[in-house]
Amino acid sequence: MSKRLIFIFLIVSSCQSQGNLKLLGDLSNDLEEVSAAEYAHDAKVLWVIEDSGNSNTLYGLKQNGKIIKTITIENAENRDWEDLTMDSEGNIYIGEFGNNAKDGRLYTIYKIDKDDLDKFQTKAQRIDFYLPKQKKGEDFEAFFILNNYFYIFTKETKTFKVYKVPNRLGKHEAIETTDYNLPGKDNKITSADISDDGKTVLLLNHDKIWKLTAFNRDDFFSGNIEELQFNHNSQKEGVCFKTNSTVIITDERNGPEGGNIYEFELNASPENVKQ
Repeated sequence: MSKRLIFIFLIVSSCQSQGNLKLLGDLSNDLEEVSAAEYAHDAKVLWVIEDSGNSNTLYGLKQNGKIIKTITIENAENRDWEDLTMDSEGNIYIGEFGNNAKDGRLYTIYKIDKDDLDKFQTKAQRIDFYLPKQKKGEDFEAFFILNNYFYIFTKETKTFKVYKVPNRLGKHEAIETTDYNLPGKDNKITSADISDDGKTVLLLNHDKIWKLTAFNRDDFFSGNIEELQFNHNSQKEGVCFKTNSTVIITDERNGPEGGNIYEFELNASPENVKQ
C-alpha cells in the first residue's frame, strides 16, 4: 500500500470518531491553498478558489475532489481571495478582502453571473466597499449573503466585527452591525455560511464550528450559540451548506496533511457541543 493510501486510510479511520467529520475526497494536487467552498445544489458542483498569490480561477469540483471545471476571471486579480457565497439565483460572489497588513484600502466582491458558470473564462462585475473614515483597516476571511446584503466578518483572535454591504454594483461604505467575542482561545473566523432557509449561521475555525440559531433578523448573536468541536485541527478555510443540516468543509494542504474535503453533520453528539 502506498504512503498516500495509508495516510488517507488513517484520516478516514480518525474522522469516523472525531467530531463526526467524514472524509469525502482528496483535493487535487493542483490546488495547494483552497480558501473557500460553495456548493451549487442544482449542478451538484463544489466551487472553490485559492488564496493570495494564486491564479484568478474559479474551480468546480466533484465531492471526491476531482476538478471538472475551471473558469478564469479575466478582469479580477487574486490579491487575496478568501471566501465564496451564492445568492438564491445561483450567482457566485468572490470575497477579495483578505488584508493581513490591515491597511486602509478598497475591498472588492466579484460577482460571477450564473449563466457564465458553464464558460471557461468570463469577466466579473464588481461591488467595492470601504470602511468608515474613523475605522482602521481590517482583515476579512468570511462572508455570506442574506436579504440582498453581504455580512462580512473580521478575522480576530478575540473580539471581531461584522460589517454589512449592499449587494449592488458600485462603491459602498460598509456599515458595522455588531462586534462579538466568542469564548475560548484562537477563535479566528476563516469562513462563514448561512443555510438556504436563513435560520442557521455557521462560523468556521481550524478545530471547531459555531452554529448560530434563533437569532433576531441580522443580530446573529442574539439567539443560540453552539460550539461544535471537530477534535481535529487543520487549516480549515472553507465551509458551506450541503443541506440545512449537513455541511462541507475544506482545509488547506500543509505538507502531507490537509488538502481534503469533509462532510459534517450539525446534529453533533452531546460530547462535542458547548453552549
